[in-house]
Amino acid sequence: MDADEPLAGNPPVLSMDEPIRPSDLLVRVALLPGSTRDAGTAGFPTDPGGVSLGRPLLFPVPAEELPSQLRRRAGAGGLRYYGVLFAFDLDPLPQGGQHAAVRFEVALADEGALAVQLHADGGALGLTFGAERARAVTPAADRAAAAAAARNGWLTRLAPRADRPRAWSFGAHRHRFGWNYEDAGGSGLPLTYGLHALIEVPSTTTVLTGRLGVRVRNRPGRLHTGGSWTATLHDTVPFREVLPDRVEHQGAAVRLCMAADVAGYSRRPNDLAARTQSWLVRVLREARHAAGIDESAVSLQFQGDGEFAVLPVGIDESRVIPRLVDGLDLALRRTNDGLGPAERMRLRFALHRGLMKPGDSGWVGAAAIAVHRILDSPPLRAALRDNPLVDYVLGVPDVLYQDVLRHSQLPPLPERFAEVTVDLPEKGFVEHCWLHVPIGEGP
Repeated sequence: MDADEPLAGNPPVLSMDEPIRPSDLLVRVALLPGSTRDAGTAGFPTDPGGVSLGRPLLFPVPAEELPSQLRRRAGAGGLRYYGVLFAFDLDPLPQGGQHAAVRFEVALADEGALAVQLHADGGALGLTFGAERARAVTPAADRAAAAAAARNGWLTRLAPRADRPRAWSFGAHRHRFGWNYEDAGGSGLPLTYGLHALIEVPSTTTVLTGRLGVRVRNRPGRLHTGGSWTATLHDTVPFREVLPDRVEHQGAAVRLCMAADVAGYSRRPNDLAARTQSWLVRVLREARHAAGIDESAVSLQFQGDGEFAVLPVGIDESRVIPRLVDGLDLALRRTNDGLGPAERMRLRFALHRGLMKPGDSGWVGAAAIAVHRILDSPPLRAALRDNPLVDYVLGVPDVLYQDVLRHSQLPPLPERFAEVTVDLPEKGFVEHCWLHVPIGEGP
């Protein structure tokens, strides 16, 4: 059996797994005998038994919990990610026969859906196994553990075991992939298996379809002296699973948020106001795309002449903020090109960062309030009024300037910011902030 890549293993800890329950079963199908290395041996066993295939178990993986290279890929390509647990059981062989090698294959119908990570045990995924239970030490493992709660015994199938050798994966970053097991010690392979893959799918995909295949190589029992023999399915087995809805990060977490407002919106006639709303949504979406943000992981609140957005957890602000501002600048230039003064869309734009969590009717946290205070502040309003040729002005709190922008070597450069104080006595709000006006029109 060919193999591309070994998967990391952990010290063996657990023993036998429970068979797949009928409610979790996709199909049980007989294996058909194939070739033999010694077909002429008298009495050579010809019953290869069968295999029970579990229904693939899928669960969403939020963009903020992906490795950094996949977070960037998700944002740039509008992709979504799902963990998938596979499970299968082999029948015991008659007359003391042993399974010497097993190959489990997955072929996704959509060639745009790829397996970007392949795990054969929980150690590589981020699970640790004790005498009584598994413990998740990474967000991905926590997601897998929560999903496996609905499938009795599936999580322990990911535990490294003394009777299960290291698996070798093949097909990473392809729509056809799988795992190989091979018995090197002569004691035979186990009957139960569990595997995990991280799947990348296009944002428009709602159902994951594909086919499963199994091929085994067996050794006869002690009553037979012939060589090994193979068995396989008559045909691969189809599966079809609806992709579950994306799960938001529900706990409190530090996030970057952004707010924008169109200047002079209330003076626009209805037809222009409707077009302006479309322009605003498109411009801000294009800006986030330029920053590598996965739009499906963004929480949006539309406000007619404005928009409030909370970005996903775990982004690299040193990369995202400069690209976001540059993307906003370019998108506004494209939108306003050829428009007259009365039609042109000009924005006040603000960023903030802080501990926030979703509530029943919006986001809870000081940053969600402060970003709007900055957005509506007199310094930003005056800057846009006093620089009629610019398409936008930007306000940020001191914490973002000191942590990120003061060290940036990409536009907007730190010297292009001016210190301002946002003082709103009627709101009980005072904050030291920084104001950026695009190059050529600043103070």
